[in-house]
Amino acid sequence: MKFETPAGDNPIDKLTHVGKPLDRIDGPLKTSGQARYAYERHDMAPDAAYGYVLGTTIAKGRIKAIDTSKARAAPGVLAVVTHQNAGKLGKGKMNTARLLAGPEVEHYHQAVAVVVAETFEQARAAAGLIRVDYAEAKGAFDLKAAKGSAEPVKDPPDARAGDFEKAFAAAEVKVDAEYTTPDQAHAMMEPHASVAVWQDDALTLWTSNQMIDWGRGDVAATLGIPKVKVRIVSPFIGGGFGGKLFVRADALMAALGAKAAGRAVKVALSRPMMFNNTTHRPATIQRIRIGAGKDGRITAIGHETWSGDLPGGGPETAAEQTKLLYAGENRMTATRLAVLDLPEGNAMRAPGEAPGLMALEVAIDEMAEKLGLDPVEFRIRNDTQVDPHKPERPFSQRQLVECLRQGADRFGWSKRGKPGARREGRWLVGMGVAAAFRNNLTMKSGARMRLQPDGMLVVETDMTDIGTGSYTIIAQTAAEVMGVPMKSVIVRLGDSQFPVSAGSGGQWGANSSTAGVYAAGMKLRGVVAQKLGLDPEAAEFADGRVKVGNASHALRDAAKDGDLVVEDFIEFGDLAKKYQQSTFGGHFVEVAVDAWTAEVRVRRMLAVCAAGRILNPKSARSQVIGAMVMGTGAALMEDLVVDKRRGFFANHDLAGYEVPVHADIPHQEVVFLDEVDPTSSPMKAKGVGELGICGVGAAVANAVYNATGVRIRDYPITLDKLLKDMPAVA
Repeated sequence: MKFETPAGDNPIDKLTHVGKPLDRIDGPLKTSGQARYAYERHDMAPDAAYGYVLGTTIAKGRIKAIDTSKARAAPGVLAVVTHQNAGKLGKGKMNTARLLAGPEVEHYHQAVAVVVAETFEQARAAAGLIRVDYAEAKGAFDLKAAKGSAEPVKDPPDARAGDFEKAFAAAEVKVDAEYTTPDQAHAMMEPHASVAVWQDDALTLWTSNQMIDWGRGDVAATLGIPKVKVRIVSPFIGGGFGGKLFVRADALMAALGAKAAGRAVKVALSRPMMFNNTTHRPATIQRIRIGAGKDGRITAIGHETWSGDLPGGGPETAAEQTKLLYAGENRMTATRLAVLDLPEGNAMRAPGEAPGLMALEVAIDEMAEKLGLDPVEFRIRNDTQVDPHKPERPFSQRQLVECLRQGADRFGWSKRGKPGARREGRWLVGMGVAAAFRNNLTMKSGARMRLQPDGMLVVETDMTDIGTGSYTIIAQTAAEVMGVPMKSVIVRLGDSQFPVSAGSGGQWGANSSTAGVYAAGMKLRGVVAQKLGLDPEAAEFADGRVKVGNASHALRDAAKDGDLVVEDFIEFGDLAKKYQQSTFGGHFVEVAVDAWTAEVRVRRMLAVCAAGRILNPKSARSQVIGAMVMGTGAALMEDLVVDKRRGFFANHDLAGYEVPVHADIPHQEVVFLDEVDPTSSPMKAKGVGELGICGVGAAVANAVYNATGVRIRDYPITLDKLLKDMPAVA
């Protein structure tokens, strides 16, 4: 099915199942321990041996020699694989660094060997016996030091409209400030883990991966085997946040270890390996300049951003939202990338917008203060309904103003006072606001639908569920299209033997994958109607029956001679070129700051979101509150500390890398505006999983400023940064 014109009325609009806050159908499996995650596939590989991955202890250089003799002779050891006996390996399209070091070392904890043994303890002990002789080279590990050598990137290119420099110089009121965000880790609960089995030169990987088809292609390219010889299975994923978009060392080393040992092998990366071997969100340096007239209208806005990555890597695109969020004739965005020899930087929830808005939305508050305007009013005054760089291109839907107004009203924004004015005992109390913005992306996505003689509907797609509720919204979509109850739908996900889906990433997963299921369902409706001798255009599907006029048949009758099976894809046309498709929100935060210690406590949070049709308000709310927690962590505590001598992240575990816990976020509220976007997909939906984090960090920072009068532009906002400028305690 090609989606080339805005969606009209269709079966989804009945909203019998879609749009309802249904419980997740995979919930009972997960709460009872029946949902098997990658490392738990004992049912598929009961005789699996254990692999332990050894990482390099230098960040840059060469391996001069490896002595594995003691490891091979250790008790229980079945195989040891290094670059010396792994065979010729390629590099997948999605990997900046090679997954197995040798002889060159590209970053700290790059995998150097996998030891396979009968038990995990034997594999780990033997790995400690491997001796690696390195020739260490000098590396670049400090973004501030490398900033001067950073270069422009092709994607995204610099963008300009009008004459920014001239307009900024002439502006009546100006803000010119630098903001920094640190490296951050995904820190998901489930480790990167895989179980590998070879049979007749074909590889099956049970792995934790968000993008099945990407992973399949990368595994095949790395091992130098045909893609048809690789099967990836990932039905349940314990968190990814972008860190499992790409195949990592656990999958490759499990495959190599299984080949060498002649046994199924399971590998899970240790927590330090997850932090230093896999991807992370890169640090940024951002300079924002805003010029405005005394009437509060922005006349010039410029956003420059610097980040670093390994050679051949990409930037953190922190200036992209600034192209679209506010009006202003004279504009400039620029992205610069420095070469750093740190572990690979790549996608983490809302890459670009999350750190970009941490800077932009603070700068917007700073400008509002200089103008003497309320921060909500300043944002509303500079709203735009068209792409500022292409005024002929309107937003398909844009309810940012309504998000801000409704949020301000619900949050009690009118009670917000001047910075440092509100005191409750030893606590200084403040409120902050920030706009939320994330583009709506769509991806081609397919599904297979099977109607069985018993009336059960089976949906198969390689879409993944990373805790987001994919099983449930796909079941809701199938039930809606085919007019059956939810209990009549079986959903099977995360297997490369199923049709290729959008996968889970970029906030495109829910909308695109359900649109693919919709396409398959509409095709099946046609086949069913034909089988029953009915006009497909006139047929109504409801309550497990198919009706045309006075003729009525049970849906299952169409499959009485055997299963009816169809496959289809949703393919998107150029509507995204005609309309700017984006999602919007307003984040409101109240904090209390201890006047003596500068300890920050988040008291309450509100997100008002406009993101097309909400397919399941319960699971969508879960996504947004989780994102709000992540945004709070980014604002107040998350910081991958770089050892600038040796080039690694020093706090590489959940003891040293702090993230928020339940007690840190006492009250959260989420409101979804009533919105459908027919230009987005037949579902008229968008995404919310990444929108929820966008702007949160800035809202927290702005609340801290309102409480204390101290402006911190260097994240995270820690006690030491606040204390030195806190007002004297009376």
